[in-house]
Amino acid sequence: MALDEPDVAQVSLGAEIRRRRKESGMTLANLAAQAGISHPFLSQLERGYARPSMTTLERIARALGTTQVSLMLAADPALARNTPTPAPEGTHIVRSDEGALLPQAGDDAGYARLLVTGTAAFYPQEQVLSRRDYGDYFQHEQEEWLHVVVGEVEVDLGDGRYVELRKGDSLYYAGGIPHRWRLVGPDVAHLIVVQASL
Repeated sequence: MALDEPDVAQVSLGAEIRRRRKESGMTLANLAAQAGISHPFLSQLERGYARPSMTTLERIARALGTTQVSLMLAADPALARNTPTPAPEGTHIVRSDEGALLPQAGDDAGYARLLVTGTAAFYPQEQVLSRRDYGDYFQHEQEEWLHVVVGEVEVDLGDGRYVELRKGDSLYYAGGIPHRWRLVGPDVAHLIVVQASL
């Protein structure tokens, strides 16, 4: 999604992508090709003039040999503004207007918001899902747990394995398992997705 003006969080995310790209010795064209996105979009992203979807960020992370969450950590508006919520030592507080916020793939498909900052043993995300079709698969080394707070979703685990989840249901899957989900109920779904740290 292109932005008219760069915001602080997207500039921070773009800088992190650029830093990792250069550290890997890749050009813009190399990374764009490996991530399956356009060279101009990646350029906009690195300058803070574009906001990637969760799917696009996953592909960029995979091409850079890192995780989606590690890139999302750089997009936290409070951290980018250098105004994180003060918290007692050993704790993280993420207020309702904080946490890296990225759209799901597709128009009005929902969003994902990272609910932890900094280094942690696991990374919970709030996800709001309104798309009824499947996006691309996510596949990463970390284990993941999904909990449906509101709504009904269908999870595709690859190889013809589907699981339908309703309010209150949870699903755990090991790292390396491809996964994607879509809305199947009448209402927008609200999920908590917890990804283990690497």
